[in-house]
Amino acid sequence: MTGVDWGALRAAARDAMSRAYAPYSGYPVGVAALVDDGRTITGCNVENASYGLGLCAECGLVSELHNSGGGRLTHFTCVDGRGEVLVPCGRCRQLLYEFGGPDLLLETPAGILPLSEMLPQAFGPEHLTK
Repeated sequence: MTGVDWGALRAAARDAMSRAYAPYSGYPVGVAALVDDGRTITGCNVENASYGLGLCAECGLVSELHNSGGGRLTHFTCVDGRGEVLVPCGRCRQLLYEFGGPDLLLETPAGILPLSEMLPQAFGPEHLTK
């Protein structure tokens, strides 16, 4: 996939963020990604009164990936409540690794980076088949 429109991907993440459910933290997050078949998928965080049960936006994104046909993530962006680009937490980087691998491109405040730079020496499915 060449010529990725990161602005359009960010706009999709901002739109998803507008539907986040974040009454406890007040920190809505939206994400968007491209799939290897050309689809754009999105997700938003959904909190819960039992804080540990909250769902990160990336969880919703991966659920949408599988609900809409599966595939591999190729490009990813994440935005906060102001629509500014932010990086996924460590837990979510691991989730993205499972479904995008080390070559998944992430939009970060420092520019476009492969997930392998954001999650070096990652543990993944290949470790369970050795």
